[in-house]
Amino acid sequence: MPINWFPGHMNSTRQAIKDRVKAGLDVVIELLDARLPGSSSNPLLAALTTGRPSLKVLNKQDLADPAVTAAWLDFYSAQPHTRAMALDAGEKTPARALIKACRELAPLRGDMHKPLRVLICGIPNVGKSTLINTLVGKRAAKTGDEPGITKLEQKFVLENGFYLFDTPGMLWPRIAIEQSGYHLAASGAIGRNAFDEAEVALELIAVLKRRYPERLQQRYGLVELGTDDAVLEAIGIKRGAKVRGGAVQMHKAAEALLIDYRQGLLGRITLETPEEMAAWRQAAADEEARKADAAEAARLADKERRSGKRKSSSGDA
Repeated sequence: MPINWFPGHMNSTRQAIKDRVKAGLDVVIELLDARLPGSSSNPLLAALTTGRPSLKVLNKQDLADPAVTAAWLDFYSAQPHTRAMALDAGEKTPARALIKACRELAPLRGDMHKPLRVLICGIPNVGKSTLINTLVGKRAAKTGDEPGITKLEQKFVLENGFYLFDTPGMLWPRIAIEQSGYHLAASGAIGRNAFDEAEVALELIAVLKRRYPERLQQRYGLVELGTDDAVLEAIGIKRGAKVRGGAVQMHKAAEALLIDYRQGLLGRITLETPEEMAAWRQAAADEEARKADAAEAARLADKERRSGKRKSSSGDA
């Protein structure tokens, strides 16, 4: 399910990040969703801030599988000029460790003469505003469970010589990795009008059946798991999503499942591993290369056809 969802304010965010890099930037904090650490990492952000030390923060770790979170922390920590940590945005002690990690990434900055300039970024609805409020110690940033709450860049002084610049949550214009599109939609990072909830719910069921089948059975009292459609229908029956005549409203059943997942009522779940994400990225790259080769072949064939027509016309004359 390739998703194209790029509201106007996200284009403004991209320009704001460019301007911040130009004005001076020492460390980039990318806030990731610990339930989908690969899918929630923005390739556009990496391109805009290349060369800057990076702190990958896996937020909402309390909703994610701890064993898989550990694997993702190892994956990101192995990258050059990068550190990784996991936290829950509302807990003050772990959040303060973020400031320490930033100072270690840029040890030559951080006083009044050379303040440490840190940019915090992330996809929509990843908990960035909650984290900032925890760091600042007051309700400085708006929070909510819908993408796009923050609209403008904001600056916060966390400590002497430590400036934090916040930007609105930003996705990239085209999410080419199909699995990432489904995972982002399931997490609530994408506006609900950009995808079909039943389709996303069915993909979520497929992942849960493969990785956490007992969670589905326990939450919805299912003795056995049939097809993905049968599971979604059973969820609808359990949640009373029926219409007159007994038919199940699959859309309402999907809503019920997605709400349960987002609120952590299915338990601690991570939808992807580093190895799976690497395979999906390679498959997407191979497909893009195939399309590029096909387009080039078509262009050359068209060029040859037009050249043949010109030669034929010249011979007739």
